[in-house]
Amino acid sequence: MSNDIIKGLGFHHIALKANDFEKSVKFYKALGMKEIVGWGKDENSVVMLDMGDGSRIEIFAGGSDEKFPREGKYMHFAMKCDDVDAAYSTALAAGAKPYKEPQTVDLDSHPEKISIRMAFVLGPSGEELEFFKQL
Repeated sequence: MSNDIIKGLGFHHIALKANDFEKSVKFYKALGMKEIVGWGKDENSVVMLDMGDGSRIEIFAGGSDEKFPREGKYMHFAMKCDDVDAAYSTALAAGAKPYKEPQTVDLDSHPEKISIRMAFVLGPSGEELEFFKQL
């Protein structure tokens, strides 16, 4: 489905201000993400990692400060995958904390009913990550 109002609109990346930059980069690389580009140094370090389909996560150092306060924040970062259980196990092995174990949910959705498989972990900076598959 394409957007008829803003041509070419689509997801590019999500940005994370990491409490521990090196630990976060190592964690996301352990999930199979590849570094595309990085810049800056020390507390100004930034890296972009490709998830494997062209979507990216941009990780900024210095997440423990209040340099860029925001009123709103994302609830979680969901990643589609072929095997939710394997992704969950991989994330735990890479250092994530368990949040919600894999489960299948039948949604009371419309216009059609769908089922999903999902699991949640907490990443190195406490960010909530979801592994998701529509069945």
